[in-house]
Amino acid sequence: MRRRARVAAGGVGPLGLGVATLWLSLIVLLPLAAIVAKSLDGGVAGLWDAISAPVAWKTLRLTLVISVIVTVLNAGFGTLIAWVLVRDEFPGKGFVNALIDLPFALPTIVASIVLLALIGDNSPIGLNLAATHTAIGIALLFVTLPFVVRSVQPVLLELDREAEEAAASLGASNPVIFRRVILPAIAPALISGAGLAFARAVGEYGSVVLISGNIPGNQVASQFIADRIETDRPATAAAMAVALLVITFVVLLVMRLFGSWSQRHEG
Repeated sequence: MRRRARVAAGGVGPLGLGVATLWLSLIVLLPLAAIVAKSLDGGVAGLWDAISAPVAWKTLRLTLVISVIVTVLNAGFGTLIAWVLVRDEFPGKGFVNALIDLPFALPTIVASIVLLALIGDNSPIGLNLAATHTAIGIALLFVTLPFVVRSVQPVLLELDREAEEAAASLGASNPVIFRRVILPAIAPALISGAGLAFARAVGEYGSVVLISGNIPGNQVASQFIADRIETDRPATAAAMAVALLVITFVVLLVMRLFGSWSQRHEG
C-alpha cells in the first residue's frame, strides 16, 4: 500500500534516490571536497593566512563591493525592464525579450572582447574605461541582468490586477500601489533573482578577464585564483575558492530560507 502511494505521488523510490545522490556526489560534492582539502594543506591557520593576506583581502573586498553594487542596480533596472516587457506594448518587443537572454547564451569571453572594443583604448565613443573598477562593474551588469528579469517577469505575468485596480479606485497613487501591492507580491522572486545575480557576479571570470586589465589592484577573486594557479600556488588559489564558496552558499541558503518563509507566510 505504501509503495503504491509513493508511486501515485510521483516518488522515484530508493533506486532513483540512490542514483540522484551518487550523481550529486560525483558532480558537486566530490569537487568541493577536493577544493576544501587542498585549501587545508597548511591547516586552518594556513587557510586563514592565505585569505587574510593584504592582496587576497583587497581582492575579495573589491569583488564583494562591486558585486553588491551590480546586484542592487540590476535589482532596480531588471525589475523595471520586466515591468515594461509585461505591461507595455511597443515595436520590437519580441527582439528585446530575446535580447535579455543573450548573456546566457553568449560566451562570456566574447562579452569581454566586445566591451574592450567599446570602452577600451580605441573606443569608438571616446570612452576609455579599460582596467578600471567601472569597467568590471559594466561587465558584471551585462552578465547578471537576465537573472533578475527572468525571475520577476513570470510573477508579474501572473499578478492579479484586481488588487491594483481596487487600490487605484480608493485614490492610491502609482508609487503607493507599487510599494504596497506589487512589491510584496514580487519580493520573493526579486530577492531570488538578485541572489543568483550576486552569486554569478562573485564568481565571474570570462567577461572581466580582458576589460579589467588583469593588473594588481584591479583583479576580482576569479582572476586572483587563476593567477595563483599559473604561478604554482594552488593552496592560495584553493583558499580563495573556498571563501567564494562559503559566501555564495550562505547567500543562496538565505535566499532559499526566505523563499520557504514567504511560501508559508502566504499560505
